[in-house]
This record gives sequence, structure tokens and C-alpha cells, in this order.
Amino acid sequence: MPVREGPAQPAPPPKDETPAPYPAEKARGGQIVLRTRGRRAIFIGGLVGIVLLVLLLKLLG
Repeated sequence: MPVREGPAQPAPPPKDETPAPYPAEKARGGQIVLRTRGRRAIFIGGLVGIVLLVLLLKLLG
């Protein structure tokens, strides 16, 4: 069993209870960029596909 030699270390300084503010620009979520017709079609197709999948699962289960 190791034995500590020398004086004890001082306790760390107390931390502030309130966290530092985080800028809103950094906290903001991503942005969906649908500039081309193809990207829009894929995005809308995915949304429609999810809705159809949910409806199908409700009908079968």
C-alpha cells in the first residue's frame, strides 16, 4: 500500500455555480439547404416515405 509523503495538497478553488453563457449563434441548430430541385424532391420524398411507413406499420400492427 503506497504511503503519501509530504504535506497534503490544498483543495481546488470552488467552481462558479452558473455556467458561462453560450452564444446563440453557436447554439443554433443546422439549416436545411434545398437549393436544387433534386434535393427538394429527395427531401420531400423522404418525408412522404416516413409518413407512409408509419401508416403501414399502424395498419399491420
